[in-house]
Amino acid sequence: MSSTTSLGSEQPRAADSTSVVLAASGITKRFGGLVALSDVGLEVTERTIVGLVGPNGAGKSTLFAVLSGLLKPDAGHVELKGDDVTSASPQSRARRGLARTFQQPELFLSMTVREHLVLAYRMRFERRRLWRDMFDPRATFRQGPGENDAVDAIMEDLALTRLAHVSVGALPLGTSRLVEVGRALATEPSILLLDEPLSGLDVHESENLALTLSRVVRESERSVSLLMVEHDVATVLALSDRIFVLDFGELIASGSPDEIRNSDAVKAAYLGNDEVEAEAELEEDA
Repeated sequence: MSSTTSLGSEQPRAADSTSVVLAASGITKRFGGLVALSDVGLEVTERTIVGLVGPNGAGKSTLFAVLSGLLKPDAGHVELKGDDVTSASPQSRARRGLARTFQQPELFLSMTVREHLVLAYRMRFERRRLWRDMFDPRATFRQGPGENDAVDAIMEDLALTRLAHVSVGALPLGTSRLVEVGRALATEPSILLLDEPLSGLDVHESENLALTLSRVVRESERSVSLLMVEHDVATVLALSDRIFVLDFGELIASGSPDEIRNSDAVKAAYLGNDEVEAEAELEEDA
């Protein structure tokens, strides 16, 4: 679990908060005889970044699907701001303040950066005008002050202003992921689920995205929390306030980055018990 970014001790942590934005308890999900998740729980508080990690097949994607409403759990509950949404659709959860991204950016390649954010804003706040936009192309350019202010602020937060009128199809992968994050933020969510946002990015792109995400949560005026599934454990350790670790569908650890970094259960999940024991013996010999 070597570091790939320059984040870490210099990275400011968000202030402690007792306001829970997203919570899951007792989540169990089976696919036939396979138990993908077994009695899993987690919570995300206001204006924090929470990491969800684990080896391949640990159940991370299944839990994300349950949290976002794409899958219904066989047992357990999901709450958004204290309201039980276990049976709510993804659309209902979106209206309640949950947004998410996917491993592969799902963008309209012919649309510009700004158009993506405008469309997302209208889907959330001005749904009635979408039909008019479809049949009257001129309506797309008629933006109210609220819409302009919201979209401009997001593009500034994500350093996308200079690319506002560039087609997404012409952008590198790292910038496309920023556009997808921007589109999610345009719905003004209270919780944003990020599904492997660093996948396919080089070191420079990963650092830029991680720093941008931190800035959005900790320095901008918006009140949003992030729950991030990511294979780059070093970045998760550097970026997160709290981390939950899954292995074979079970929650094996949760805590601060330091607690997770020093957890024998986490080391065993990633390295195997033999390597953990060998590491312990080396430390004793030293």
